[in-house]
Amino acid sequence: MKRAPSVALTAAAISLGLCLSIGTAQAQTLRWASQGDLQTMDPDSRNESLTNSMNSQVYEYLIGRDKQLNLVPLLATEWQQTGPLQWRMKLRPNVKFHDGTPFTADDVVFSVKRAQEKSSDIKVYGNAMGEPKKIDALTIEFNLSSVNPIFLEHANAIFIMSKAWSEKNNATRPQDFNAGEQSYAALNANGTGPFMLVSRQPDVKTVYKRNPNWWGKFEGNVQDVIYTPIKSNATRVAALISGELDMILDPPPTDAPRLRETPNIKIIDGPENRIIFIGMDQGRDELLYSSVKGKNPFKDQRVRQALYQAVDEDSIKNKLMRGLAAPTGATMVSPKGTFNDPALEKRLPFDLDAAKKLLAAAGYPDGFEVTLDCPNDRYVNDEEICKTLASMWARLGVKVRVNTMPRSVYFAKLGKLDTSMYMLGWGGSVTDAETTLTPIYRTRAPGGIGDFNYGQVNNPTMDQLAAASSKEPDVKKRESLIKAAIKEHNDQVHHIPLHRQFIPWAVRSNVEVVHRADNFVEFSWIRIK
Repeated sequence: MKRAPSVALTAAAISLGLCLSIGTAQAQTLRWASQGDLQTMDPDSRNESLTNSMNSQVYEYLIGRDKQLNLVPLLATEWQQTGPLQWRMKLRPNVKFHDGTPFTADDVVFSVKRAQEKSSDIKVYGNAMGEPKKIDALTIEFNLSSVNPIFLEHANAIFIMSKAWSEKNNATRPQDFNAGEQSYAALNANGTGPFMLVSRQPDVKTVYKRNPNWWGKFEGNVQDVIYTPIKSNATRVAALISGELDMILDPPPTDAPRLRETPNIKIIDGPENRIIFIGMDQGRDELLYSSVKGKNPFKDQRVRQALYQAVDEDSIKNKLMRGLAAPTGATMVSPKGTFNDPALEKRLPFDLDAAKKLLAAAGYPDGFEVTLDCPNDRYVNDEEICKTLASMWARLGVKVRVNTMPRSVYFAKLGKLDTSMYMLGWGGSVTDAETTLTPIYRTRAPGGIGDFNYGQVNNPTMDQLAAASSKEPDVKKRESLIKAAIKEHNDQVHHIPLHRQFIPWAVRSNVEVVHRADNFVEFSWIRIK
């Protein structure tokens, strides 16, 4: 990738300054950017990392995360498992929503049930919380239909909304994002969190201000936050260097070495709990976007393995990612994930000759044509990775048309299963296998099971193992089930794993931030000198 001349960068930065209309930097105002925008302010509508991170400044969970991603009290101050299928929580007193209404158990019951709605993108987590029941104003009980070994992790997945505010604004169910629905909650917000939404202009700017009545303690001194999505790598970097931005979440790997040597700029490194992989439609009898008629080559394990073994992931790591990636053979979220082990992490070898033999044995000696859908503003080098994969697969005779688009369009397309082949990244704060097995591995079913199984994988053996592990209380038995499910997945090559991406944040030298492995930016921890 060629770096734009410095004159072009300066011009881009000037253009950005006019766009932001900020002028001279204001003390304690955080101005930051990344390549794409959050998708909605509705906290149940889209389960996407940047969207969740931004919404978590306004809305809060019952249980939160500290700087090392350990579970800590948030809106719930204490909890107890009162039986195999029952949990009870005490709620924090004297908490108010941004509109001044008090936070009570009624809001928790409402929020969990809202998260369970059909249009919710987190219904699999909401359903795992069971049936919420108000005991008194500050006590809530959850009655489960089956054992949930990671109940507390799921309590860190449901944002708490105001029942009264939602009813007043006709926002009692989540916005149906995939259907293109708009709602009041998509552009407005009312939580209990440390920051309040001031204004929301999709794809332009989102502004927050500090909540003066927050129940918690601010570690940082930020008063206002201005977030601007900036697609151009050159423009983002130039704006940071010129001082028009205080932070960029995703400096391009090609610019990281230069930024490390740039005065008044510092790089804060850290791996992200996220694996990038390629999914394939294994459900349809004929692919939507392919030259193959009357059958689906991706239903053949040999084809999937051929594509896998034609990927030179070391080349992607070293040349494209500039070392800021860790190749993996897994689709687990973390090398420290529950019961993950080196045998399940090991990649199949890059072997073009073996790949050609597999493809020929499957009946495609001359390859075929297919479309690969890819975001161009979501993952590090996402579009470039897809184009690189296309060139690698061309050596097999597989002609890949790379179809790129912004994340707001991309994830709605995947949600409609309108794809033959796609890129996805999966991860976050939870490293337990359950949050990969149920949404990604299992066959799509009511209640959110398999909601992110966009390739419509249907493997009864894997289904049975994953389903059993999700409700197995015995640690050793659960370990055995999880490992068996992952091995079955890997043997059948239901996805093509690529790498764990690293996230080097770039900030001005006067900004102190906390880099978390879930890539969440916590405004309340940031200090500007």
